Amino acid sequence: GTVLTLLMVDDSVGGLQVLRDGVWWDVPIVPHTLLVIIGDQTEIMSNGFFKSPVHRVVTNAKKERLSVALDYSVDHEREIEPSAQLIDEKRPALYMKVKVKDYIAGLYEHFSQGTMVIDTLQI
Repeated sequence: GTVLTLLMVDDSVGGLQVLRDGVWWDVPIVPHTLLVIIGDQTEIMSNGFFKSPVHRVVTNAKKERLSVALDYSVDHEREIEPSAQLIDEKRPALYMKVKVKDYIAGLYEHFSQGTMVIDTLQI
């Protein structure tokens, strides 16, 4: 539910995975990397031009891992919607307008049901 996440990943122990075509793929370890993950808010504001990847982190039973994440979000009282500059007759809005705090509240509800809140905003 962020604009983006900056992730300083562990240099030796993996665990980050992304979902593509129904398969979970390991993200390769690249030492000294700062990874940028596009968030749902960016997907909405870019009208789907930038996609927010479905991702997870799995544990390693044999080694500890340390990663540092910094999430950036807009003011929770603000409404987000596709940018007007990215909408026209050939490319209509793909998402409804939503207040950020309502979107974030919906994350927990939908996550517990195994669904994605961003999917509920598609027009």
